[in-house]
Amino acid sequence: MLKRERLHKIVEMVNTQGIITVNEIINKLDVSDMTIRRDLDELDKAGKIVRIHGGAQSMSYSINQELSHSEKQELQIEEKRKIVQLASTYINDGDTIFLGPGTTIELLAHFLINKRIRIVTNNYPAFEILKQSDSVNIILTGGDFRKNTGALVGPITNANLKRINFTKSFISANGIHNESICTYNIEEGEAQEIALNNSRTKYLLLDNKKLNKDDFYVFYNLHDIDYLITDHSINKDVKIHYEQYVNIIVT
Repeated sequence: MLKRERLHKIVEMVNTQGIITVNEIINKLDVSDMTIRRDLDELDKAGKIVRIHGGAQSMSYSINQELSHSEKQELQIEEKRKIVQLASTYINDGDTIFLGPGTTIELLAHFLINKRIRIVTNNYPAFEILKQSDSVNIILTGGDFRKNTGALVGPITNANLKRINFTKSFISANGIHNESICTYNIEEGEAQEIALNNSRTKYLLLDNKKLNKDDFYVFYNLHDIDYLITDHSINKDVKIHYEQYVNIIVT
């Protein structure tokens, strides 16, 4: 099988299944593990698929099916780590900050443990990290627990967030398309919208794979975000496009 034909078949398989493992591709195409991994890396760089641990995900997968918390933890790990490390430098002692749901914000929590700040969050995994801190005043919003993402949502969450003002909010999203910031779940989007509206400064943390990508529910406008922090792999033309909407900080 020619390489061009093989790459086409891989993209077709990924788009059909949404997520596929390296072993599944090997079994169907009868090629080596090393060859498939090289092919997946090439297709990822070309923007045809999203490379994940042990396999690949289609570009449109999240709009049809929400990834689990563990699946999201495997995506763009190094890019996310650099983004949150940079984001943490914008948090000062004495700040009252909101941390939204998602695995990127969960990673950010690790860099905040020694800061003298007050944190309000509906991100339960982030709360589990921060509760070990002796210097952080951590407040969990309460609300209905979404097992798939570890987020607290619903009327209780929203009512509590409406009463709190923040110096800064740090959120992530499933994607941005032009000026629309998108997520999969309406209730998660509603909670983030409330917190952002009550914040002096608003930060959006997204890896490059979430740019030019939409999802089910639009919960905020990029014009109303102060800073987008993303990784250095952002395409130059994409960066120029989004600079018309928001200030961009690159790792």
